[in-house]
Amino acid sequence: MMKFLYFLSVILFVVFAASCSREDYVKNVEGDSKIVVEGWIEQGDVPQVILSRSIPINAVIDSTTILDYFIRSAKVTVTDGVNEEVLSLRSDNDRVPPYVYYGSKIIGEVGKTYSLKIEYLDQVIEAKTSIPNVINIQSAEYRKNSSTDTTGFLYLNFNDPALDKNYYQIETRVDKTEPIFVPALYGNLNDDNFTSSSVSLQVTRGIYVLSKEKYKPYFADGDLIYVKLRTMSKSGFEFWNSWQNEIINGRSPIFPANTSLKSNIKGGLGIWEGYGQSTVLIQAIKK
Repeated sequence: MMKFLYFLSVILFVVFAASCSREDYVKNVEGDSKIVVEGWIEQGDVPQVILSRSIPINAVIDSTTILDYFIRSAKVTVTDGVNEEVLSLRSDNDRVPPYVYYGSKIIGEVGKTYSLKIEYLDQVIEAKTSIPNVINIQSAEYRKNSSTDTTGFLYLNFNDPALDKNYYQIETRVDKTEPIFVPALYGNLNDDNFTSSSVSLQVTRGIYVLSKEKYKPYFADGDLIYVKLRTMSKSGFEFWNSWQNEIINGRSPIFPANTSLKSNIKGGLGIWEGYGQSTVLIQAIKK
């Protein structure tokens, strides 16, 4: 979501580039803008949070004011009910906005609940999440339609527990091409749609916003591919599904045409989500 916030900002700047006074900018930000959160804690990893402000439709943006939508001076606290940690801000040029609040002490554990508190100016933003059980990837394979093809798709297999309610997200990362994991296209899964506990599906490559290459939904011979199966809550599924729908329909996820993104953030927009995760590495070998 945050990645597309910045991408949208760049588009608006190109289309509506014009001078504006600081007074107009402040009025726009204070009037309609809300804090947008993309936060997560995975099983086995530290909490991470990206913060920015949504851009009002009537805002006039230039190369100076666009930087003011990135929030770099908030106090971000995560607690697991016993331990509490204030996250530290770091630069990360692989993400947009290029600033991430990182934890270092709290590590995600299945079954634990994690509370997020963001203090910025006179605002307090809060959310809670838990990490669901991990569902392991049973197998993953790179397949092509023909031996003469140089591209193909991933096929993933895992077992969905029949007695449990589960929501999933698939992410991929191509080594040396994508520095971070990217949500696969149509990679948000509700197990109500499964016809069997034994699940087999095709994985379509997601869109990495900062890629210098033209988007392609498939993978290529020689790619070294990380694929991750994440379990998440219903609220996480609803957020990512609404986000995906806006992208696929060609609308802005910040300014949807007739709907709003789902959110579990009290006092703001976005998502604070805990994930169970299983990751495997696949070499796309030419056959």
